[in-house]
Amino acid sequence: MDEFARWQDDLGPARIIHVHVPGIGLRGVLVVDNVAAGPSIGGLRMAPDVTTEECIRLARAMTLKNAAAGLAHGGGKSVIRADPRMPAAQKETLVRAFAHALRYEQDYIFGPDMGTDETCMAWVRDELRDAGGRAVGLPPEVGGIPLDRVGATGWGLAHAAEVAAAHAGFPLAGARVVVQGYGAVGRHAARFLAAKGAVLVGAADSGGTIHDPAGLDLDALDALKDRGGSVAGHDRGKALPRDGVIDIDCEIWIPAARPDVLDEANVGRLRARCVLQGANIPCTRGAEEDLHRRGIVNVPDFIANAGGVICAAMEYHGAGQSAAFAAIAEKATRNTAEVLDAVAKTGKLPRDAAVEMATARVRTAMAWRRWGNC
Repeated sequence: MDEFARWQDDLGPARIIHVHVPGIGLRGVLVVDNVAAGPSIGGLRMAPDVTTEECIRLARAMTLKNAAAGLAHGGGKSVIRADPRMPAAQKETLVRAFAHALRYEQDYIFGPDMGTDETCMAWVRDELRDAGGRAVGLPPEVGGIPLDRVGATGWGLAHAAEVAAAHAGFPLAGARVVVQGYGAVGRHAARFLAAKGAVLVGAADSGGTIHDPAGLDLDALDALKDRGGSVAGHDRGKALPRDGVIDIDCEIWIPAARPDVLDEANVGRLRARCVLQGANIPCTRGAEEDLHRRGIVNVPDFIANAGGVICAAMEYHGAGQSAAFAAIAEKATRNTAEVLDAVAKTGKLPRDAAVEMATARVRTAMAWRRWGNC
């Protein structure tokens, strides 16, 4: 049996393309999952341990995310297996070579993701300048909206949090927030939530965890990160091991880093009333089932963290940041409410309710296409 057969269904994936350039050490994968609604948008991820399977899962998450958000785009994802902290010149060589190899793939639009940013997207756009320049999340100097710099995903999470808090029965003002993965997504989510009165009491990154029940200083944390340091070096609060972030009492827990950080082995330690999935696929199925049994409100990734791709799609079609942020607020609020209302009414697992909603939209789009998802 094909090793990827278990990931194939009537929605996709439409194509899986492996890119290998031995001379420069490039190993990459593109997965175009479904383009019934339009050309796929999905980020380019760079990590030393990223796999084809992870790319396939992320591409499907993008199909569902874009459909749930009502975008005229399907889902795709691309990955490069490399350390994103490599020297900039080497990173540029890999990103440009990868984009060049995929220059004829008109069904895929690059965006930034973990390990890549607006500078990487500028390199992609330059490589694809004769092939439509298919990149979003570009620097403002070339007319783009740098998603990580403006915090598009975090903006959407903050609006999803308002709906989730109401469903969980606590006010957002004064709510204790913990962010696992205090990076491009997590730090903006913390700041936007703080503007609504919430308090960041715990944060973690690859270097460790910091906890202060009285609240952490966001400016100090950001300054640490900007200097290349870890949140664990914050001079207030208690330093904990990296996975100690799971044990911190809070109302809102935001996983905003890697896949599967909550699993069957550790989810029982979580002491939160609401989980907002800022990362893609941060919880295993078993972990989500445990959260549901315990009555913890859980907003799935492709509902909670769609702000980035909504902004990217708006950018691709010529909108500015103000219009993009208005669209994010409207769509994140509406979709979170629709999913959590369905959960309250039917008792379904939140992911199942969200997948059902998004899949119905994909199938409708496929019915209008002669070749379905292709």
